[in-house]
Amino acid sequence: MSFYLHQFTYQLGFWFTWLLIPIVVEIFPAIYFNLVLIKTSKKHQVMQEPLKLPMVSIVLPIYNSGQTLYQCIQSISQSTYPKQLIQIIAVNNQSTDNSFTVFNQAQADFPVLRMQWMNTDQGKARALNAAIYNSMGQYIINLDTDGWLEPNALKRFVLYFENHSEIDAATGTILTQKKMIQKTQSKWLKLLQLNEYFEYAQSFLSGRSIENRGNRLFTMSGAFSAFRRDVLVQTFMYNVDTVGEDTDMTFQLRFRLGKRIGFCDDAMFYVEPISGYSELYLQRQRWQRGQIEVAQNFMQNKLSVRQIFTNFMISRLMIDHTFIFPRLVWITGLAMLLFFGYSPVVVSMSVVMMYVLYVAYGLMNYTSSYMLLKAFPTERAYFKNKWWIAFTMPLYNGINTLIRFIGIINTMTRNAAWQTKTFKSETRDIKNILMADWSQLWKDKK
Repeated sequence: MSFYLHQFTYQLGFWFTWLLIPIVVEIFPAIYFNLVLIKTSKKHQVMQEPLKLPMVSIVLPIYNSGQTLYQCIQSISQSTYPKQLIQIIAVNNQSTDNSFTVFNQAQADFPVLRMQWMNTDQGKARALNAAIYNSMGQYIINLDTDGWLEPNALKRFVLYFENHSEIDAATGTILTQKKMIQKTQSKWLKLLQLNEYFEYAQSFLSGRSIENRGNRLFTMSGAFSAFRRDVLVQTFMYNVDTVGEDTDMTFQLRFRLGKRIGFCDDAMFYVEPISGYSELYLQRQRWQRGQIEVAQNFMQNKLSVRQIFTNFMISRLMIDHTFIFPRLVWITGLAMLLFFGYSPVVVSMSVVMMYVLYVAYGLMNYTSSYMLLKAFPTERAYFKNKWWIAFTMPLYNGINTLIRFIGIINTMTRNAAWQTKTFKSETRDIKNILMADWSQLWKDKK
């Protein structure tokens, strides 16, 4: 009897220790916040339109955007917002392609739009700053040129600000373009793109909705964000010394000026899906570096583990950075347990249990995101059939966790740059180092 009790206690300790962090940090909060979101999403505020709509300035940072710029400007032209109240500033960041020719064509095809072209020094932040100084609108909206606006997005953004005087800056919802995903021929690339689509849906529709309800929005998306101009010019403008200029601006508004950051969930912007694993590798490392750089600049004297349950910034940084290490232990350390005498059955069951927990987490986010797409029936119909992606998301998130871990290491060892080493080049470097070490060891043995 004592033997079986000992075995039960031993197994219970294993399961509890191994699953404690994902349950406490991710699963329990997800259940609570999704229940809150389900309850509150049924209440929809009716936006009142002002007697006179304000002018908006749309900033398009351009870097070799010849293939996508026209479609982006065309989507602005097809917007339901009055054309005479739109200013478009295309700010060129030293492009070497035909972006200017495409801009001229769009200018000729959409003569009603007020459009101007600017040339600036290298760097997206510098381009944004130059455009802001030349803007005339009451609201400034930043758009990446590799996407297009949903027709009602501009008007919904403006009405969101006009009906929420306490909001000074906001981000909209970003999804990847489903038609481009459908055209993808490679099955593996399509699977990657579908996981990215699912990730964007749960990050914006579910994640940012939850963050916004508690005034805990960590960062605005640089691809689609809006500001009151009179507030934006009070900041130090976009930081040219970090690759996370959008996160830096969010922190400036929140910490330096004490402003409220909001989320307009029904203002939609569609971006191109990921082109492959190499782009994912570069993109996620850049996001990781930007977050670390900005957090260090703003919070280096304020970080304390004791505030993890009282300061949402601390808890977010702990989850995104500190907990990467135990996550990697879960991923890479499982096989090592076999060498310490753990039963293969126990280890396998642990993997299955973690997988089930993360699938449940994904399905909860799927449910919330689906409800929030009720204003977009076409998108909702497409998303409705993608519930099965929740079963592949744990692997996709595991890959992203590994990339972010590499990003942390590269942040500590390399200077900031928008373009970093690709996965192939880093793999080649690792191979060369291992070969050199092996050659040295072989020489030493001789």
